[in-house]
Amino acid sequence: MTDTIKSTIDRFTTGFVFTAKDFPVTVEKQNTVTKVLNNMVAAGQIRRLCKGRFYKPQKSKFGELPPDTFQTVKDLLEKNGKLIGYLTGYSIFNKFGLTTQVPAMLQIAVSKEKKLVTRGNYRISFIIQQNTITKANVPVLQLLDCLRFLKNIPDAMPDEICRRLLVLFKQLTPEQINTAKRLAAKYPPSAIALLGAILETNNENEDTTVLYKALNHQSSYKLDISNEILFNQKRWHIK
Repeated sequence: MTDTIKSTIDRFTTGFVFTAKDFPVTVEKQNTVTKVLNNMVAAGQIRRLCKGRFYKPQKSKFGELPPDTFQTVKDLLEKNGKLIGYLTGYSIFNKFGLTTQVPAMLQIAVSKEKKLVTRGNYRISFIIQQNTITKANVPVLQLLDCLRFLKNIPDAMPDEICRRLLVLFKQLTPEQINTAKRLAAKYPPSAIALLGAILETNNENEDTTVLYKALNHQSSYKLDISNEILFNQKRWHIK
């Protein structure tokens, strides 16, 4: 069995995270596979990401590289072929060019509350997403999360963040923009207001009625964005 396990691992790409379930053995023999994998870790042949999860390290001139973000958390994003979460927060701020800071903590949006976990060098926390999570919705939800957590984006000024958000929303299809308007209903009022202001700035003919009606017009939202970036802040009660 050891030879079978090693042969299977040889076919895995470096950085691919695997468990005993990824080997061609019966369920009854998975404990034996785990023991072999633990012995391989002790021998320095593979690395352990966390309990029961292993990988072949990729080597560079700077040393070994850990698995990429997706491999680190893939089992937390999908279960039995169904999407149960998506990356959000600091890693998405960085991916979208809203900050240059590389995150030490990963955040995953899920429908049910979960406890913080540790994977390799990452601490992983979970954020509740009230909307249904689907593959089609995720890109829009990630952008809406950026509006929701605008004040938490590190090492970046509000004006620079907003400039980049204007570009990102400009790249959405009309269908995605309509999806954003619909999904925004379950976001805080400040995110709804900012979405309305961004959509109108990008397209003065954009119908933002549903967003405008969703707001309490006795409230205001302090975001510290200049009028040169968002000319219509007063209409959306943004300060």
